[in-house]
Amino acid sequence: MNLSRRSTLAAFGGLAFLAACGREQAGQGATALKDLRDRPVRPLPPGGKLTIDDGRYLIALSLIHPDPVSLLAAWSGDINRISPDMYEAFLAKSPQLATLPKTAQSGGEFNLEAILAASPAVSVVSQDSGPTDAQAAQLEAAGVSVAFIDFFSHPFENQARSLKLLGGIIGRTAEAEAFNAFRQTRLDAIAAKVATIPEDKRPTVFLEAHAMITPDCCSSPGKGNVGDYIAFVGGRNIGADVLNQPFGKLNLEYVIQRDPDVYIPTGGPHLAKAGGFVVGPGFTPEQSQAGLRRVVSRPGIATLKAVREGRVHGLSHQLINSPIDVVAVQALAKWIHPELFGDLDPRATLDEINSRFLAVPYRGDYWADLKPA
Repeated sequence: MNLSRRSTLAAFGGLAFLAACGREQAGQGATALKDLRDRPVRPLPPGGKLTIDDGRYLIALSLIHPDPVSLLAAWSGDINRISPDMYEAFLAKSPQLATLPKTAQSGGEFNLEAILAASPAVSVVSQDSGPTDAQAAQLEAAGVSVAFIDFFSHPFENQARSLKLLGGIIGRTAEAEAFNAFRQTRLDAIAAKVATIPEDKRPTVFLEAHAMITPDCCSSPGKGNVGDYIAFVGGRNIGADVLNQPFGKLNLEYVIQRDPDVYIPTGGPHLAKAGGFVVGPGFTPEQSQAGLRRVVSRPGIATLKAVREGRVHGLSHQLINSPIDVVAVQALAKWIHPELFGDLDPRATLDEINSRFLAVPYRGDYWADLKPA
């Protein structure tokens, strides 16, 4: 073999060795990040972008990145999940959000073609309603890394891990860990007090999701989701006794029979047309009170002990299943055990999250106590 040919082969051999090393290093980098299904996820390459199938993931990104919309190749466009007011705030900061391509929303039928058309480097999808295994494999084969996360079904198990994964994907691990530590400190303080409450001193709670959005009653959390929040703060969610899934419907007769100690309807801007509980920067305290009064005046609900004894509190649904759910947890703790948690200040917590973390702050109020007539 002549020297020239030997040199050429050696060069190809060196390139092959370097390529193999590169593949090994890339593999090591990929396996360093794992999603909630324990699948490897690749971080964003320079200039790479994401798709998200739930608007609440935009809030999560806002906690750890100064311009979260700049990270998106496409999004779910589910404005009510973040509220129209929050959507307008994002638009004011990042007008390009209005013209971003849309993907299917979590809970709907997964649209593989919409993801592929957006050409993201990573597709962030919901743990319980994202692509099938076959669709995820198709995305991976097309060069799109798939990351399953969860801020909905099991928030205490999955929320911190999901935010940390997002931080790893976009190169903001330190920021994710800072918020997770902020949240965990406040959750630990609540858990320490709840541990002292005997089982027979834990009030029964009926949380009616989207109260009055339809004429019938009664949407409720079951096992998981908001039911986890209620149990965490020392309440007994009446829905958990009959609903095995995170959300479902209760019969009004069942609610009346259980006669809960605390009643918490959720609402927001999307309840305005239905006449339900409205809250947020677009509504006055008087409008929030009027909505609460309409909710509690319905047949059956008006007779509940919680209504008679004045233990009714309205909560913005946009604070539930949210990356800033610690604010809702504090509000629930204060309502369910006022004797233990009278010193909690959810408003101060939200203000601190706004000033320390969120690229797009929350404005206005997101909960209300029903006042005596």
